[in-house]
Amino acid sequence: MLKHRVFIALTALEMLVLSLLFFFGQIRADHLLATELPQLRTTAGALQLTDLAIWTEARYTRHPSQADRFTPFQDFPSALEHFPAGSIIAPSSFGRSNQ
Repeated sequence: MLKHRVFIALTALEMLVLSLLFFFGQIRADHLLATELPQLRTTAGALQLTDLAIWTEARYTRHPSQADRFTPFQDFPSALEHFPAGSIIAPSSFGRSNQ
């Protein structure tokens, strides 16, 4: 009879802690976006930086905005993807219509 009360109390405590962490994280993210993001954009614009380089494999996955449309097919048009990052990253929106 006592075990279920302990279980319910611990579950409620965990839910409270998770809720507090969620709200703290949301407030912290909003504060960082409001204070640091404009400074980072200004710095990136002044230094003419490109997108973040996430992978070091193929050149079309390093900077997706800098790759041309035929780069993934440079071996031949129906070649299988041999870089794992190429199967994760979305194709560039360059040249697509906005329909």
